[in-house]
Amino acid sequence: MSEHLLHPFPGLRPAPGAAADVAAPPYDVVSFDEAAAMADGRPWSFLHVSRPEIDLPPGTDSHADEVYAKGASNLAAMIEAGVLIRDEAPSYYVYRIIMGDHSQTGLVAATPVDAYLKNIVRKHEFTRPDKEDDRVRQIDEVDAQTGPVLVVHQPQPAISAILKEVTAKDPTYDVTQPDGVRHIVWAVTVPADVQRVADAYAPVDVLYIADGHHRSAAAARVAALREGRDGVTDAHERFLIVAFPTDELHILDYNRVIKDLNGLSEEAFLARVNEAFDVTPASAPARPARQHEFGMYIGGAWYALLIKSAPGSDAPPLDRLDVKLLSDRLLEPVLGIADPRTDPRIDFVGGIRGLEALEARVDSGDWAVAFALYATSIGDLMAVADANEVMPPKSTWFEPKLADGLVSYPLDV
Repeated sequence: MSEHLLHPFPGLRPAPGAAADVAAPPYDVVSFDEAAAMADGRPWSFLHVSRPEIDLPPGTDSHADEVYAKGASNLAAMIEAGVLIRDEAPSYYVYRIIMGDHSQTGLVAATPVDAYLKNIVRKHEFTRPDKEDDRVRQIDEVDAQTGPVLVVHQPQPAISAILKEVTAKDPTYDVTQPDGVRHIVWAVTVPADVQRVADAYAPVDVLYIADGHHRSAAAARVAALREGRDGVTDAHERFLIVAFPTDELHILDYNRVIKDLNGLSEEAFLARVNEAFDVTPASAPARPARQHEFGMYIGGAWYALLIKSAPGSDAPPLDRLDVKLLSDRLLEPVLGIADPRTDPRIDFVGGIRGLEALEARVDSGDWAVAFALYATSIGDLMAVADANEVMPPKSTWFEPKLADGLVSYPLDV
């Protein structure tokens, strides 16, 4: 029998009635100015923990020692004031997010770092050392994992049944954020119920990271850092996740804008595009309807692109990805963008912003051409992870985003 991957833990969470004051967007989807505006007049917003530089003098380096210390003191103040409480016994938390017509329900749990290191919790992205370093400092200083990693697993009838049963009861929290997204949490604290949830999830033998590669990598580094350190518990041997069945997840497109045409005229560039794609002028924004279709916006006009000689279904999973095909057949050979992770001539625009965001970038004159992609499927993500391959950067955009602050995983238990 494989190791159980979803463990209960005594969560740190808002006191009754405080969830709306605490819940905040993830640290990495808001700028400093956005975070400061959102937290203004809201002393218990979790942004004071996840983005504590908003409480320090303007211009403070976001990676300075005092930033991490401020995050720790802000969290301690929330606990001291009774805004955050801690469950006494290991518990699970069922988490439902509703955005418009889309609803997804999953489980907040702790998963073993060892399973991550053994690739039982599978990844599909490279991480950036500087972003990892930031999360390592934050987790270690705050003494808690406050940002959950979004993971997915294959659907299971027993899991569907237990989630349906739990969510039929009154929720512990029901919060609608300013963006209209609703976050509902049911705390499962009765030991017999906790065991039944554990039993339902026992068959899950692999998890896939959907969003949160830096948080999971940082958790593994914190575990190594704390190993053998005096005065610490073994809580660091697990990390905070929210696990959803694959059939509930909502992946949006992740689009590209390019700064210039690499010295080509627009006419010469279009000729090069025609070599790799069938190009059709479009009278409206060209949103791809299926895999291997692309939209392109340049010079105030949209074009529909269809890749020539698309790879077959027997090709390696990575080579079938539209983000990889666009990079291999156009961005690198024609536009000279060899490494999208580091090249400043490329930027990425989440699908939530719509195709009009691509038009606005190009029409501003600051960017030369934009590409709209068909959303990567969860099946493709899992196939790449199973093959131990790595997707190109910014291949997937998940919506809705998990809220910070509704359940945190303390490392001193």
